[in-house]
Amino acid sequence: MNARIYHNPRCSKSRATLALLEERGIPVDIIDYLNDPPSAHAIRTLLRQLELKAADIVRTGEAAFKESGLTVDSPPAALIELIVRAPIVLERPIVVVDGKARIGRPPEQVLELFA
Repeated sequence: MNARIYHNPRCSKSRATLALLEERGIPVDIIDYLNDPPSAHAIRTLLRQLELKAADIVRTGEAAFKESGLTVDSPPAALIELIVRAPIVLERPIVVVDGKARIGRPPEQVLELFA
């Protein structure tokens, strides 16, 4: 069972989550989403796997979000399009296993996927 992680190597939570998986011997496919942004379809799939709304996976503190003019109350399609255009606003890390996903905040939260 391979896990996938939407990973930002500059993010301490993302690095800690990846290390947690590796320490447990869990094979991980790393998706460098900043250099290979997910499509709108991929983001909608992630939202279903996370059981969250688009507003729940947007980093509102990022300059790209503030400059977009959007709010957490903006239409989900607009928030998804922002993530596609400016992937830095995607909450991270996200780990996906067998059609389910968790955000690694805190990193240990992703271990629920393996219980």
